[in-house]
Amino acid sequence: MAETRNDNGEEQVVVFDLAGESYGIEIGHVQEIIRLPAITTVPQGPACMEGVINLRGRVIPVINLRARFGLPDGERGRASRIVVLETGGQTVGALVDAVSEVLRIPRETIEPPGATLQGPETAHLRAIAKLEDRLVILLDLNKVFDLSAPARRGGA
Repeated sequence: MAETRNDNGEEQVVVFDLAGESYGIEIGHVQEIIRLPAITTVPQGPACMEGVINLRGRVIPVINLRARFGLPDGERGRASRIVVLETGGQTVGALVDAVSEVLRIPRETIEPPGATLQGPETAHLRAIAKLEDRLVILLDLNKVFDLSAPARRGGA
């Protein structure tokens, strides 16, 4: 989104943790970050759909990103959050292990995922940001929340 890529040659992203890795979402998609409320299970929903929540009178579907990416289940703790996002004209919640920070990432540190990471199972990877102490996987939300397409990591 244009508003998250400023004239200073940076992208502003919300960074969250999932199974020990750092992922980033363009801040322009993020509406809010909330603690885990009661989640109502939806029978016969997709395997990665955790259920729905009532957020101030709005029913919002919640996707478990660990399940979406084929990662092992993890314990939900005090740091677990739902990131409420706007993508493709819809509001959706993403269940994550923790939200760590908001970063301004210089564009010159952002690279496409590369040929070895391109394919239907990794289509949700938009880019990878190389920071001093870690890598941050930047997600393409339209592909993450397209439940008709695979978004699992290989071997899971």
